Amino acid sequence: MTLSTKSENSLLKQDEREVIARTHFPALIDLDDKGLSETLRRVRDWQDKERSLARQMRRSIRGKAETRGGSFPGNVNQPSRRKQVFAGAAKRLNREVARRQAFVAHEALKDAARRALALKPQESSPPPTGQSRVGGMTPIENRRRRWRVSGARIGSVSQAGKQAQAARDSPAG
Repeated sequence: MTLSTKSENSLLKQDEREVIARTHFPALIDLDDKGLSETLRRVRDWQDKERSLARQMRRSIRGKAETRGGSFPGNVNQPSRRKQVFAGAAKRLNREVARRQAFVAHEALKDAARRALALKPQESSPPPTGQSRVGGMTPIENRRRRWRVSGARIGSVSQAGKQAQAARDSPAG
């Protein structure tokens, strides 16, 4: 669950507010890579500290550990909510790091493609059409005999049938 900036600020100390403010969108883009990694390291340290404090408080509530900070009651009232603020900031920073790495990888891929295109030999004209040394698959002739009867022959056969039938039907035949 995301928290509003106002509720985040109410949970943080002044130096933490300044660092967390740099993890939100407009300021996050302006960070350089070194500043981004330094901010991420600080936020993770704070998150680990709040996580261990929250665990210690839960253990002390169950009676399994001594209470911590009895003489220092300052910021230990809501360590799990503070941990959520730091976790959200770390998540934003991780996304920005991943975005920048993806951008660098994409640029490297484009440069490699440009270099490969430059190395490719340029052809002035397309290859000639027609038969070539490697012409692809060669056709196999059909071995079955082709029966080709001309149209005149077809007509003569039917005419011969008509004449034979007429000879049988005639009284002289």
